[in-house]
Amino acid sequence: MALAADRAVTDDTGRSVTIPQDPKRIIVLHEPLLGLPLLDLGVDIAGSYGRSEDGRMLTAVDFIDTVLARKAPKPTGIGAVGQIDLEKVRKLDPDLIIGTERDVDKAGQLSAIAPVYLQKASTGRTRGIGVEEDLARLLGRQDAFAARKKTYLDRVAALKAKLPPSERERTYMAVIVHDQVNLVGEISGAIQALEDLGYHPAKVEGMGAGKGLGSIFATPLSPEIFGRVDPDLLVIMNSYAEKDRSEAAIRARLGKIMPGWDKFLKPAREGRILYLDSGEVATPTIASAEHTLDAFAARKE
Repeated sequence: MALAADRAVTDDTGRSVTIPQDPKRIIVLHEPLLGLPLLDLGVDIAGSYGRSEDGRMLTAVDFIDTVLARKAPKPTGIGAVGQIDLEKVRKLDPDLIIGTERDVDKAGQLSAIAPVYLQKASTGRTRGIGVEEDLARLLGRQDAFAARKKTYLDRVAALKAKLPPSERERTYMAVIVHDQVNLVGEISGAIQALEDLGYHPAKVEGMGAGKGLGSIFATPLSPEIFGRVDPDLLVIMNSYAEKDRSEAAIRARLGKIMPGWDKFLKPAREGRILYLDSGEVATPTIASAEHTLDAFAARKE
């Protein structure tokens, strides 16, 4: 039976869910896409998928460190990537579990432990920092989000004022380099910042973000197509699975895929490249957008 402080909501998959008015022990099933936006709003998370029981991250990058630089204790892990440990979930006694729309197959089993809310968090379903805004609304943190966004937009305005006037639309293209070049999709603080600065996605013939493999964050881009791109600003980042995500590492990795790219790619020849650390800018948070502004400002100085 629902308590007086509970409320009924409809999640992004159309499921009716009764959740606490003020949940205290939240577990997230995707930390970069769901946990980081909550932490950015000042909401602590009790547990997270992809961490060990002592809070150690089991993947190459700990986004809490790179995005938020937090010294606070990490969430308790509920299982390695590929398998959720239901006993660990029960042990944490959550009052709300938040997953993405891709976790719909887990919702029934997890709902026996706590209410499960599924949040849209994929390219094509949300843009920029939309996940953080949606979660703020869900948890009654609109004021915290508004305050964070105002500070951020003040920085955007200051940076835009320094840009030279243009009589045409400025375009950008963002790619991330794994074992191939991938076009970055619509969801991340990086995309939010670029578009708030007045840049618009460059058209790529035959391509569309959110299609095919990697639709949450990136879509493969053939070397032939990449070799012809000419946006006003080409944004390049290294895989967040790499420990070294510096400009030098990005250039070297891209050189292995496309030898001589910096000689024939027009934005490279003309100095229209912005190098970003994917570990800082890939989450759908205001914090990731701010890291993008930092890199943009440093490039312009």
